[in-house]
Amino acid sequence: MTITSGAHPKQLWPGVKKFFGDTYAEKPMVCEMVFDEYSSDKAYEEYVEETGFGLAPVKPEGSGVSFDSDAQGYVSRLTNTTYGLGAKVTQEAIDDNKYFPVAKKKAKKLARSMRQTKENVFANILNRGFSSSYAGGDGKELLATDHPTLSGAQSNELAVAADLSEASIEDLLTQIRQTKDSRGLRVQLKGMKLILPPELEFDGTRIVSSQNQSGTDLNDINAMRHLGMLPGGIVVWDYLTDPDAWFIKTDADEGLIRQQRKALAMTQDNDFDTDNACMKATERYAGGWADWRGVFGSPGA
Repeated sequence: MTITSGAHPKQLWPGVKKFFGDTYAEKPMVCEMVFDEYSSDKAYEEYVEETGFGLAPVKPEGSGVSFDSDAQGYVSRLTNTTYGLGAKVTQEAIDDNKYFPVAKKKAKKLARSMRQTKENVFANILNRGFSSSYAGGDGKELLATDHPTLSGAQSNELAVAADLSEASIEDLLTQIRQTKDSRGLRVQLKGMKLILPPELEFDGTRIVSSQNQSGTDLNDINAMRHLGMLPGGIVVWDYLTDPDAWFIKTDADEGLIRQQRKALAMTQDNDFDTDNACMKATERYAGGWADWRGVFGSPGA
């Protein structure tokens, strides 16, 4: 029996996982700052709205209390998708002792591709957030002025689209504070983070971080900073494609979801026909939202 390099593929790949992991962790993933992580152990997960109860009516003397019932609302299904990419090192490169630099270079490139794939997948949820072609569980796009509820249509978008400014941020924070649940009860939401494309980074920083009102010669305080609003600060996401659109992430549960089914994994083997050493990276996850109240925004004027 002839024993080839394919019989012991692991011996050809010492250290590649280390190269891959170290490279992948070089820079924090912005999608992890914007989307809340949920674990998954199935092909898909469903997030079901519970409508809750309404306001309590007056109970007349001698009469019984009124009874209410909550109900199941809309259902959001997030289906896990596998993303993967591979690379090869030729047998000749291994024979000529070029394995170490070649493998390290390819591992870095794989890491970069997997990282940017994930950033694009999640950023596109916001990039498509104002498009009716991408509907959620309630049949509406992520950001809409007419999300259907039992108490009437509700909005997580400015009624009049506006560019980023101190006034427009304050308007949206006020709208967030006045948000209601499906039965019309206030939910006491808070704006946590301002999410911006790179084109708005400097304006956003001046507006949010200044001690006084930005862009004026007045001595008025920066009310947002004084009140401790947007405690998570500004998140600038290079993968947002609309230079005018901006968003505020709230503290709503089951809002923006980053559903992880299988962590990033690096595997390796040898090709039987060529003896080329093969590496591949795979990861399985899904992105989306259940409660649209998890993010508010404006597409810009």
